[in-house]
Amino acid sequence: MKKNLLFLLLAISITACQSPTTTDADTDTTTANSNLDKYVNVRLGTDMTLTDKQKQMIPLLIDAAKLMDQCFWYEAYGNRSTLSVKDADLSKFVNINYGPWDRLDGNKPFVPGVGDKPLGANYYPKDMTKEEFEEADLPGKDGLYNFIRRAPDGKLMTVPFHKQFAVQHKKAADLLRQAAELAEDAGLKRYLSLRADALLDDDYQPSDMAWLDMKNNTIDVVIGPIETYEDQLFGYKAAHEAYILVKDQNWSKRLEKYAQFLPELQRGIPVAEKYKKEEPGRDTELNAYDVVYYAGDCNAGSKTIAINLPNDEEVQLQKGTRRLQLKNAMRAKFDKILLPIADVLIDESQRKHITFDAFFGNTMFHEVAHGLGIKNTIDGKGTVRKALKEHASALEEGKADILGLYMINQLHKKGEIEGDIKDYYVTFMAGIFRSVRFGASSAHGKANMIRFNYFKEKGAFERDEKTGKYQVNFEKLQQATDDLSGLILTLQGDGDYEGVAKLVAEKGVIGTQLQSELDRLSDEGIPVDVVFEQGLSVLNL
Repeated sequence: MKKNLLFLLLAISITACQSPTTTDADTDTTTANSNLDKYVNVRLGTDMTLTDKQKQMIPLLIDAAKLMDQCFWYEAYGNRSTLSVKDADLSKFVNINYGPWDRLDGNKPFVPGVGDKPLGANYYPKDMTKEEFEEADLPGKDGLYNFIRRAPDGKLMTVPFHKQFAVQHKKAADLLRQAAELAEDAGLKRYLSLRADALLDDDYQPSDMAWLDMKNNTIDVVIGPIETYEDQLFGYKAAHEAYILVKDQNWSKRLEKYAQFLPELQRGIPVAEKYKKEEPGRDTELNAYDVVYYAGDCNAGSKTIAINLPNDEEVQLQKGTRRLQLKNAMRAKFDKILLPIADVLIDESQRKHITFDAFFGNTMFHEVAHGLGIKNTIDGKGTVRKALKEHASALEEGKADILGLYMINQLHKKGEIEGDIKDYYVTFMAGIFRSVRFGASSAHGKANMIRFNYFKEKGAFERDEKTGKYQVNFEKLQQATDDLSGLILTLQGDGDYEGVAKLVAEKGVIGTQLQSELDRLSDEGIPVDVVFEQGLSVLNL
């Protein structure tokens, strides 16, 4: 037993420190400034009308979030200390990207000498091939919560997150337990305690269940290894992140009614019956929050403005999910990015249909739509996520976008959504230009490329050659929405890896015309995304 333990510790010490070669690089100031111009600074604050104990919790949660930052740096790049950059602006850009690769430009390296970013980030040995991984007889190799490393004999081995990040997870667990002692809401107290346990053993399902059981808490935190976007080799490995949130009770009250329509909407999806047999969990909640702190994966490159969790398919089918709309971050992107894009690219006759309520609704129903469709393939190939591998995230984001618009259309017909339906369609079209700028390294960016090219093929929009402005063809867009919904849901249900790869290869690209539009937006100085000024000083704590 001791001999085996010594072997494991030796292997971990040898392999877990793998990282890119130390780089001491500089670049010209013009390039660094140009990169930073892709982002606009936003102060991340909110109404801090909280109890004394709630105010005491937030510094503890921010400290725990900072530890997730450390973990994500290792997952995305390796040892942060090996990346030495002298130029101040370049260093800022490195921090925005959690590494030397530009997340808004297809992960193009911007620090001389670092080379291309591995598709598997730092989750796998750099010399490992996909074939070697797939042929390896290694239990748990496709698990969410471990690294793949080489043992001293050269064979592949797994290293659990709670072992690799033992120091960070222990500190974070202690901080969560201290926060739990201050929690005045029983549900929040239980969740924080169970989440602390999960960090120490990688069993996140009990805390996911507890998170869904919370109903009345004002303070919330999403923390730990969650999304799999960073693993672009297989899409198996989760990345560390954290959000610290303050619930907007008034806006949340407005959203309560929509969850009840999920089973009915699932039955009406425009696809064959066998692809919609799963029933969404009925515990689904919609709430609005202001974010007061981002860390890790959600803070890298383009920033998340809505959350749909947990990702665990078993939990989703048993209990549902919670959809969190991040209102202050959403408003910042609407005001500083979407409206300027609309001024440049949307025809003046339709510009009146660009509204924040429609942007909020499109974003919200995108998250709700993650719960629709199918989680497990219909022929026993396992989950959709595992069957579609590295393409699963882009297709799932595309599904959520398109089914979100389907839901809005159906609920508007029922009189459950007010306003002009054209607001949602035109704002959706402008949103494609916003999100496609995230680039091919982003699942959201790739999903929008596919949709733009599909809509173009179906005549869902028209471009005025004289003005370069776009108009939505409402009837054709609605038909294209139904057609693309059916295509995506069929590919997911069949677990058709080759079919999805073909769709991504053909339509997940930026053509000449679309690139010219993106160049226009850059020439106009419209930022691609936001960088947050955040922390205790911003919150006056």
